Amino acid sequence: MTILDPAQHPHRRWNPLQESFVLCSPHRTQRPWQGAQESAQLAKLPQYDEKCYLCPGNSRATGAKNASYTSTFVFENDYAALKPDEVESEPQESDSIAARLFRVEPARGRCYVLCFNPRHDLTLAQLTTPPFSAQENIVPVVLAWQDLFQRIPKENPFVRYIQFFENKGSAMGCSNPHPHGQIWSLDYIPNEPAKEMESMRKFALDPRNASAESARDSHGRPSLLLEYAHLELTAPDRPRVVTQNEDFVALVPYWAVWPFEVLVVPHRRFVSSVADLSISEVGSFAAILGEVACRFDNLFQTSFPYSMGLHQRPIPADVPHGHDGDNDYALLHVHYYPPLLRSATVRKFLVGYVNRVLTQV
Repeated sequence: MTILDPAQHPHRRWNPLQESFVLCSPHRTQRPWQGAQESAQLAKLPQYDEKCYLCPGNSRATGAKNASYTSTFVFENDYAALKPDEVESEPQESDSIAARLFRVEPARGRCYVLCFNPRHDLTLAQLTTPPFSAQENIVPVVLAWQDLFQRIPKENPFVRYIQFFENKGSAMGCSNPHPHGQIWSLDYIPNEPAKEMESMRKFALDPRNASAESARDSHGRPSLLLEYAHLELTAPDRPRVVTQNEDFVALVPYWAVWPFEVLVVPHRRFVSSVADLSISEVGSFAAILGEVACRFDNLFQTSFPYSMGLHQRPIPADVPHGHDGDNDYALLHVHYYPPLLRSATVRKFLVGYVNRVLTQV
């Protein structure tokens, strides 16, 4: 019988964060390509757009007027996906088949928009490229995240989780080219972070992981992602490491689904949220986010689209500004999910019923 060669044979790779398998078919990279290969048309944007709802001093669709900001700017989303109003579900027969199949629960929260910079034409990648710098332009974004992570729960005690994310480019559904991200504060923990935290908890408590060589959390327990980062950084030739600095590493995860998927994790110490970053780590975090954005753009010489999201600890329900036992397993990390495949215009889609079946545990 032939011995499995992961470089040549179809195989499944384990995603320890989601506790599921991903189908990997390396032999398919040899197939001929006769699809589209055109280059992207790069649109030149003005520094200021009088019709843009996010530019400084402009009026938004609701009539509200933006501040004449010179750095970052935060406002509550005029068309938020969530509302802060408290509502109750109608009583249902919990044991009925219909109630179990058509289950519904209220979702409460507040949504915000964070403009990264007053310039309409500069992305995070461009804000990192000389004459600009991450220290000057991306550090304020991280500082805004820190402020919001601490301020939102004080103003909204019902908040349980805060999600920072950026959808860059029309390919990712972004409705405005002005560089910006969003903040959703929720009264529940979303499925993906919840599953990740459960996996982190299991790893930390598993006695088989006592030999982990990476940094530990404040309780002396091993961390799934810190240990994973350590293994990638010490691997021969480090094939999946994209870039690193003193505090963070960006890498293509072993279990990547998307062609240019990137995971950013700390590698020096355990950091549970943006609020826990030291002054120097804020600079390192800003620098690596800018570096990843630049490397994406340089792949196909285009403004590279992606969905980027920060995962971090929840807001403890009983201790609005502190930690509790279950939350202490969470490690701050960033997911990048870009859609491009072979060029600036060829996208990758997750398709196929068979693939879904094969990736089941």
